[in-house]
Amino acid sequence: MSIGNSPDQDRPSVGRALRQARIDARLTVEEISTSTRVRVPIVQAIEQDDFSRCGGDVYARGHIRMLARAVGLDADALVEQYDAEHGGRPEPTAPAALFEAERIRPEPRRPNWTAAMVAAIVAVIGFVGFTLVSGGGGSDKQAAAGDPAAESPSPSTKPSSSQSSDPKPSESAIAGAPADKVTVRMTAEKGNSWVSAKDHNGKLVHEGVLKEGQSKTLTDDKRLDLVLGNAGGVKLFVNGKEVKHAGEVGQVQRLSYTRGDPEAG
Repeated sequence: MSIGNSPDQDRPSVGRALRQARIDARLTVEEISTSTRVRVPIVQAIEQDDFSRCGGDVYARGHIRMLARAVGLDADALVEQYDAEHGGRPEPTAPAALFEAERIRPEPRRPNWTAAMVAAIVAVIGFVGFTLVSGGGGSDKQAAAGDPAAESPSPSTKPSSSQSSDPKPSESAIAGAPADKVTVRMTAEKGNSWVSAKDHNGKLVHEGVLKEGQSKTLTDDKRLDLVLGNAGGVKLFVNGKEVKHAGEVGQVQRLSYTRGDPEAG
């Protein structure tokens, strides 16, 4: 006498269900990767029930949701099945540890020429404006010549060594970013955050862990596509304007920005 399998035993695994639904929809792995922005090796690993490349349970759930929606499956049901097969929802893990599996070697620190160029442009514009205002009339020059304070600059106006050596642009310098480009500045304020960015051609221009207190500035002629692993912990300036709410702490957010006001569209 044999005993039949239970419904749970007959149910395909998460990876096999996603793979079969993709095949039934006549979609390739590359097409799924393009529509969901989940990289091809990760899609292939998930379809083989290998979630080690996802970087942790939080991001595995996010990938499962996106892949399920792309092939027309119930995302909530697949996530519940994943939790049941992997011991339920674990305690939150630090963002830096979640991305350890995909972490690449850090790039050598190089001078931030883009930020320096923006600061230089703002300084030149300010100097030209000051020159035009101060040269507007002879009476102003005479008043300035008779003022002892004008003849000897105050010590407080002299630039300090820390100001001259700091390569980070101020918020006013960010606000003066060129209008014909899209400029994004990210600062990790609440813990570490894994970030990646692609230009308008889909080329990867940055990927890695942004440690707490560090900043990164990126520019492109048309568009920047971002993935923030700890969206609520990153302070974001786009085209000189602060983005007030990019996401929650520990939340993965995919964002795209073009030239102009980031909130206009």
